[in-house]
Amino acid sequence: PITVRLPSGGGFSGGPFHSQNPESSFAHIPGLKCVCPATPEDAKGLLISAIEDPNPVLYFEHKHLYRRIKGEVPDDRYTTPFGKARVHREGDDLSVITWGAMVYTAEEAAKELEGDDISVEILDLRTLIPWDKKAVLESVRKTSKVLVLHEDTRTGGFGGEIAATIVEEAFEDLDAPVKRIAAPDTPVPFSPPLEKAFIPQPELVAKGLRELAEY
Repeated sequence: PITVRLPSGGGFSGGPFHSQNPESSFAHIPGLKCVCPATPEDAKGLLISAIEDPNPVLYFEHKHLYRRIKGEVPDDRYTTPFGKARVHREGDDLSVITWGAMVYTAEEAAKELEGDDISVEILDLRTLIPWDKKAVLESVRKTSKVLVLHEDTRTGGFGGEIAATIVEEAFEDLDAPVKRIAAPDTPVPFSPPLEKAFIPQPELVAKGLRELAEY
């Protein structure tokens, strides 16, 4: 039983050595658990759950959230369960399945679509191993259109596992093909403008959501 805290993610020009999102590299190894908190409250609750868990846990902390996101955190000791997603934003027209810093990218995109009367639901997985398949399928059946969003590269990213599961188990509930938005299949650039082009931005997500809404 060991918990390894792993700062990851881009936004600070750390290049391929410090800004990768390598959670999918470990998610397919049986016995490892992969945690990706997005909120201060979850960061504490999931860390305590990780320490108490009898299995090895990889705890991925997105560096761009350290000073960017603030929130109330209870002083008492509490745990946040693994494999239980959190509805970050309620919506009726489209579902975004995501985790980590991309939760807030999706939120910015969803706010942009409010003016077009498009209601976007955002589901924060919190943990990838285990991941909350039930919550994902419930959200998909509610909206019938889904976008899977992550900062990791597209090929081999964990979003592919989620998309495949949706197609296998909720195909008849879909009104559009499952859409994925992720980073391109390149190392993370050092250059700030190139890094910004590499990491999915709110305007790209908003464009993808509009395409889904119009399908």
